[in-house]
Amino acid sequence: MTKLPLSLLLSPPAGAATPLRSLLPPARRLAAMLAVDTTAPVSGEYPSPVSPPYPAASKDVELRRAMTASARSGVFTSADVVFEDEWLSVVNKPAGVYCDALLTALPSSAASEDSATKPNLHLANRLDRDTSGLMIITKCNKVAGKLVKAFTDHKVKKTYLALCIGCPPTWEKIKICSGHGRSKHGAWRVYAMPDVGRSLPGGSVVRDMSTQFEVLGVDGKGQFREPSSFCTDDIDLITVQEKAADKTCNDDVKDSVILVRAYPQSGRTHQIRLHCQYLGFPIRGDVKYGGVIEWNGLECDGHTLHAESLSFVHPITGLPVTFQSPLPSWAKDFISTME
Repeated sequence: MTKLPLSLLLSPPAGAATPLRSLLPPARRLAAMLAVDTTAPVSGEYPSPVSPPYPAASKDVELRRAMTASARSGVFTSADVVFEDEWLSVVNKPAGVYCDALLTALPSSAASEDSATKPNLHLANRLDRDTSGLMIITKCNKVAGKLVKAFTDHKVKKTYLALCIGCPPTWEKIKICSGHGRSKHGAWRVYAMPDVGRSLPGGSVVRDMSTQFEVLGVDGKGQFREPSSFCTDDIDLITVQEKAADKTCNDDVKDSVILVRAYPQSGRTHQIRLHCQYLGFPIRGDVKYGGVIEWNGLECDGHTLHAESLSFVHPITGLPVTFQSPLPSWAKDFISTME
């Protein structure tokens, strides 16, 4: 007589009830057989983003800007060094230049041609192509690891300036909390806070992001002030639950010019740009996220977002340090008109 493996003797035929299921009452047996694993979403169960998709016009504009930035980056030879010691350099990146171009553009004092003494340069943080402002370049692996961890753990305090076009906000200070992730078409989008942790197409998940904002000026009225610590008692809180309502305001203010300072509490891709779009005043020139393509009869060659300051504990000395970059021309122009 042929002997069958023990596993085949113990395994029920496909579709048959297991020994434990067979002991259940018929109704419960049917429910057990129909039970499915619900840990992975099926088609149509992914969370829906609450910010709009990229506008069709952004594709051609982004392509032109990318080609221009590639050409500029290829000939970029002199980085503006704000601070330098033997372990790191803090540089002021210009708009329209890719981050990696800075590694080969440090002055000779920072990047020796002698391979024996040439430092091992790393970018501790990155900025979008059209965003200007402060970046940190480390000179050895040890410092690189410490600073990257500091950024990842949100121990580096950052401020940004953004010049926006839209309906003027009714608040002076605010904190907005939302979800963040890629939609099925690969675009970064805002998601509702209750969706944080849910799966997205491609295997990623919705992650949380939060940004504090303060209004510095609207249409030339206001007062520029230095960055300050926020008191949670004097700011409004927005927790994103649904799609942003269409902003309604008078025709004479719907295209107001608004200068805001952003204090990102997390470090998600395009975070400030997404939150400005959601709040109803997209950054000027940020065509990907609803910003105007032209302003005052001229085409915008990039978006007006600037990494203004960085504060962190020096990875070697252990001392707290703060660096502030020079203002870009668009910020100076706006501030000069403020009353």
